[in-house]
Amino acid sequence: MWVQRPRWLRGLANPVFARLYMAQTINLVGESLTWLGLALLAFELAGEKSGTILAGALTLRVLAFVVLAPIAGAIADQIDRKRLMITTHLIRMGIVCLLPFISQPWHIYAIVFSLNVFYAFFTPTYKATIPLVTTADECPKAIALSSATYQLLGVLGPGLAGGIAAWVGTRQVFFLDAMTFLVAAVLIATLPGHLRAADYGAVDKRKNTKAVETVIRNVRMGTSCLFTDPPIRYALMLQLIAAIAGAQILVNTVGYVQGTLELGKLEYGWVMAAFGIGATFTSISLGNAKKRRSPILLTSIGGILVTLTLMTANLVGFNILLLLWAMAGMGDTLVNVPTQTLIASRVAKEAQGRVYGAQFAWSHFWWALAYPLAGWLAIYSPNYHFLYSSFIGAVIFMVVYLCLKPQHLTQLQTGLWHEHEHIHDEYHVHDHSTGHHSHLHFHEAMQPGLSHSASS
Repeated sequence: MWVQRPRWLRGLANPVFARLYMAQTINLVGESLTWLGLALLAFELAGEKSGTILAGALTLRVLAFVVLAPIAGAIADQIDRKRLMITTHLIRMGIVCLLPFISQPWHIYAIVFSLNVFYAFFTPTYKATIPLVTTADECPKAIALSSATYQLLGVLGPGLAGGIAAWVGTRQVFFLDAMTFLVAAVLIATLPGHLRAADYGAVDKRKNTKAVETVIRNVRMGTSCLFTDPPIRYALMLQLIAAIAGAQILVNTVGYVQGTLELGKLEYGWVMAAFGIGATFTSISLGNAKKRRSPILLTSIGGILVTLTLMTANLVGFNILLLLWAMAGMGDTLVNVPTQTLIASRVAKEAQGRVYGAQFAWSHFWWALAYPLAGWLAIYSPNYHFLYSSFIGAVIFMVVYLCLKPQHLTQLQTGLWHEHEHIHDEYHVHDHSTGHHSHLHFHEAMQPGLSHSASS
């Protein structure tokens, strides 16, 4: 008897997305193996100072994302995305195979930075490919499923990786890790045809031989779209609030559980699992919803929820902390998943790679600010770091709310950001170094003609 898929799994009925999703899932398993193996390796090399090594490695990871993700997104709009994703997987497979042979802490820094250079190229390319291979109805469900899988493997991945490492050994786990990247690359290679934006109705007719100038222009356009489109700009600012709360949770939960509450590693694991479970449940709920809710409303609720959950966290015991962290995970997802959906619904396919790349970089730049803040609050206010972080998030939310007026954003005309080539003629009096350049224009979908709300 045929059983209908749940709504949040219906995106898998699309065979192209199903293979792309499976490749991403295997990639995430490999990421879990990488980071758990690195933690064990850092302890093996530095003992109690391993935390310093991991903190430095995490900083390098974020810096790689911030600097390279917008460039990766711009490149993804120009070439075959399938080839780009395969290449990044194979290179990461080779880099991971070097990890069993390192003997100095600086080796970890060099390899982690190299790994995340190519991870920064893969992730925005993958995100931009989802709306390329799915229909308008499938796309929100596909994005939600991908987010739910990311959160679920964030909960289950470390435990799975720990069991594997205990069985095969710390250094040997990296060879198994490399195999996950190979399998993911093979899956992507089986996708039909090419995955160029131009092949999906997004033809770029420009012939610019200056590749560096093209990339710089595309990066600028992706960032311009993020900050020019009012709904996307609002969602991006709420991601700053989510990053401040998330950094507090990742950096200071272990000290609060094992220090203040005087509990053990098992209880710490349960608290972090609660955060991941809350995020996973919310991602599934968004994908399973029969009626699409306003992304502006969802991100607003998420920003408020993730801020309020930290307000009393310094005063509660273990059981209440489990509930608060589950709610924080829900708030985090309510901010991040609708942001991806907004980009998919308001940016034309030929521009989505550079916009996703810019969003990936800016959201990680927020984390680059949030991690030092979390560490500073832990040092100078160890008894109230969660509370003060909540106050900071609340102030930012009020400023964003008053300046960007989200109550009016749901009334904006729907449409798509498109890129248009702008040709100079004899009536153009301003000077440019080339004979043509491009502008981004917003085409309103409901009007009979094309109305421009332009950003260059």
